[in-house]
Amino acid sequence: MLASGAAYSRRVAIRLVLAEDHYLVREGMRRLLEAEPDIEVAAVCGDLASLLEAVDREHPDVVVTDIRMPPGHGDEGIQAARLLRSIRPDLGVVVLSQYADPGYALALLDSGSARRAYLLKERVHDLQQLVTAVRTVSEGGSLIDPKVVEGLVADRARASASPVSELTARERDVLRMMAEGRNNLSIAESLVMTERSVEKVIHSIFMKLGLTWEPAVHKRVKAVILYLAEDDRAQRDTGSQP
Repeated sequence: MLASGAAYSRRVAIRLVLAEDHYLVREGMRRLLEAEPDIEVAAVCGDLASLLEAVDREHPDVVVTDIRMPPGHGDEGIQAARLLRSIRPDLGVVVLSQYADPGYALALLDSGSARRAYLLKERVHDLQQLVTAVRTVSEGGSLIDPKVVEGLVADRARASASPVSELTARERDVLRMMAEGRNNLSIAESLVMTERSVEKVIHSIFMKLGLTWEPAVHKRVKAVILYLAEDDRAQRDTGSQP
């Protein structure tokens, strides 16, 4: 399980660059993040160009960025994550989005899932979830908003032809937590299980979904999202056939 705020306060502060084009939202997030003892907001910016400049100038550990910013108000946050993967592979990126569409989360993971998080903007009011995402990517992990995963799991479970429909309630709980980037100990503590029992459940999930066993947390996240997103596309394609 992730350590408490008190434990984190004894560590070196996480240097962070915040990118959000709406001033009031940006300032509100900045003040919330600066209140955390282990987070130092090194710079704030409002567009893709200034974000990249701030990263070059401030050498942060983590970037928190809106998915849509000037100049195009498209997917600038994901573009930044891809570019930063090539020039700063050690840099964590948390993309904030109003879209629960798994396609955006999958696009973020295309260049690698380590040190990447996709969080819905509606979670920002819950500071702990945002801080958890920041800490997770700073330590090399991955996190996908549980609402994105829960929606996919529910849709696939309703499809009788989907292997997800074969998962037990306990397996679905573990699958959701895996996609949140949790390790086996965290899952075990949340579900009041032993780590060994969690390992057995995860092995069963991967067997049912036809996925290769992936011990690394961030690889497991990508495997789950890739599977669910691919199954989602397949279901749409089938449904669109005349």
